[in-house]
Amino acid sequence: MPALLKSLCITALFFSFVSIANVIHSERSLYRNITVEDQGDIRCLKFHTKQQKSQQSCIYKSNPEQLVFSYTKLLLSALLLNSAPKSIVVIGLGGGTLSNTLHQLLPDANITNVELDGAVTKVARQYFDYFENQQIKTITQDGRIFVKRATLKKQRYDLIILDAFNGDYIPEHLMTVEFLQEIKQILTNDGVLAANTFSASTLYTHESATYQYVFGDFYNVRGDLFSNRIIIAQNKDINASNAAMTLHKNSKLLHKILSRFDVDSEKLRRMMKIEHDWPKNTRLLTDQYSPVNLLSRQ
Repeated sequence: MPALLKSLCITALFFSFVSIANVIHSERSLYRNITVEDQGDIRCLKFHTKQQKSQQSCIYKSNPEQLVFSYTKLLLSALLLNSAPKSIVVIGLGGGTLSNTLHQLLPDANITNVELDGAVTKVARQYFDYFENQQIKTITQDGRIFVKRATLKKQRYDLIILDAFNGDYIPEHLMTVEFLQEIKQILTNDGVLAANTFSASTLYTHESATYQYVFGDFYNVRGDLFSNRIIIAQNKDINASNAAMTLHKNSKLLHKILSRFDVDSEKLRRMMKIEHDWPKNTRLLTDQYSPVNLLSRQ
């Protein structure tokens, strides 16, 4: 076969496997430009900003239960410390994928999803099959305000998931000592906080120091040094030997049900590490000092 013809055939074959994204919804909310795109079997919710377009949530249309993003799977590592939370708060809804998964895993749990942007909730319902019932509710509110009001009402939760960050902007008021102290107040004695955040910037050290100041030792869960990292912190101090036993027991307990979502509980257990890889004199993030968006770009 002539070289040119061979090259054209290879190019044609390549493009036959690439499907062009089809925009099925687009709107401007009070906070951002929102787009829903279909590309083959995958549907994604995207936020457009001046710098970039970031994927917030994706599903497989043919199998919505299968999780697309690895960080969503990593967030489920929180269940290895508390395998049966009865009351759950998710700050940052996205397409509602995490809430739907938690409901299927824990059908008796009460789940409160806190989302700042009402337009995001509407899109999640319409395009991502976000499920709500008497046990699953949505509150349109800033996460900091929700937590503050919960402390005043003396409400307590077994699991709080902080998933309000994206690749372009981090709500700086959700990463300070004061905010984390408020979170700690609304966790039950065995309560767990799971935060989806980053690892490849100067922010890593400040965030790590801040979490340790409030919670003591915490678990890092990450695939590699340049991917998302999940911080898993407990209301009570982590006792390494007791925690190891709990992680091992819950890994076995949850293995079958998590495998339904293509999540390997034993792999999660091995990825959970207590690390102290930041300078001891690292400055804490506070309500008076929180340049997190600047630090995340350094």
